[in-house]
Amino acid sequence: MSASAVPAPTTAAVPGTGVGAAVGAALDASPGPVDGRAATYRPAAPVDLVQTLQRLAHGRFDPTQQRTPDGALWRTTRPPSGPATLRLAQRGPHQVDALAWGPGAEEALASVPELLGDRDDPSSFTPLRADLHDAHRRHPGLRVPRTGRVLEALVPAVLEQRVIASTAFSAWRWLLDRHGSPAPGPAPVGMRVVPDAHGWLGVPEWDFHRAGVDPRRARTVLACARVAGRLEEATTMAPDDAARRLQAVPGVGVWTAAEVAQRALGDADAVSVGDYHLAKGVGWALVGRRVDDATMLELLAPWRPHRYRVIRLLELTGRAFAPRRGPWLTVQDHRRG
Repeated sequence: MSASAVPAPTTAAVPGTGVGAAVGAALDASPGPVDGRAATYRPAAPVDLVQTLQRLAHGRFDPTQQRTPDGALWRTTRPPSGPATLRLAQRGPHQVDALAWGPGAEEALASVPELLGDRDDPSSFTPLRADLHDAHRRHPGLRVPRTGRVLEALVPAVLEQRVIASTAFSAWRWLLDRHGSPAPGPAPVGMRVVPDAHGWLGVPEWDFHRAGVDPRRARTVLACARVAGRLEEATTMAPDDAARRLQAVPGVGVWTAAEVAQRALGDADAVSVGDYHLAKGVGWALVGRRVDDATMLELLAPWRPHRYRVIRLLELTGRAFAPRRGPWLTVQDHRRG
C-alpha cells in the first residue's frame, strides 16, 4: 500500500484530560489498517501539526520526518519497546488522526499528545509588542513539542555544531541510510529509524569520516551514546538540571543542550546561544539591528519563560532573518586528507 493511500482511522475520542495543564486532550487507540494501530487526538486548544513539528526535521529530506502530497506528516522514532513509524493527519484545529506501525507502535501513539504540545502551556505568555501579539493571534496552533527522546535529538544537534546546515543534514542522512533501520509499515520510500545507543557505538570511525563528520563531533556522538541512559533521565528533570546533565558530556555545550531542550524536553524558554544566525535575526526583528548573544538575551528577557516561543513566532512571520552582509560560511569537507 502506498504512503498516500493509507486509509484514515475511524476511532472516536473518549472523555479525558491530557498531561498538560493548558491543553486537555483525549486519545483513543484501537487496531488500525495494515497491521498498525490507530488513534484520534483531540486537544482542547487548537494545534497546528506542521508548525508544531516542522523544527523536528533536520533538513528537507530528513529520513526520520517527511510530509507526503496528501498533507500527512510521517515520523519515525525508537522508544524502548522498539522502532516505530507514525503517520499524523490534521483533520481540524482540534483533531489529529494518528496511525502507527512497528514494535514501538503503542508507545509512539501514547507519545502523540506530548509530541503535539500537550505539556506546553502558553497561557502565561504576554506578547508585549503589537507585532508579537499579531503573530500569536495568527498562529494559535503553534505549540512547543516534546518528543521525550533525548539521544534522538542530541545526535543530529551534535552533527550541526559549527558547520553549515546542508553539511550536517547530509551527514545525518548518510549515517541513517547506512546505520539506521527501515521504517516499519507503509512509510514513504527512504524513511529510516535512528539507531539506539548501541547502534551509534557500532558506527566505525571511517563511516563518520565518509559522512563528512570531523573527529571532534564523532567523539561527541560516541560519548553521548555511552551515557545515553543517564541523558534520557533529563526528561524528568527541571530545565536547569537537564541542561547541566547534558553539558556534562564533553563536546555538548549551551547551544547543543538548548537544541535538545526545544525538541526532546518541550522547553519553551530554551535559547540556542551561540547560533551563527540567531542573535542577528532576533536583533533585527526586535530593534532593527544586528546584536550579539548577550544583547539578544537582554532583549528576550521580558518574555521568560517563553523566549523560545518568541523566537518561533518571529521565525513564522519571517522577521527573524537579518539581511545578509559579508561572506557566507565556507563549506568544509572533512573527508579530504
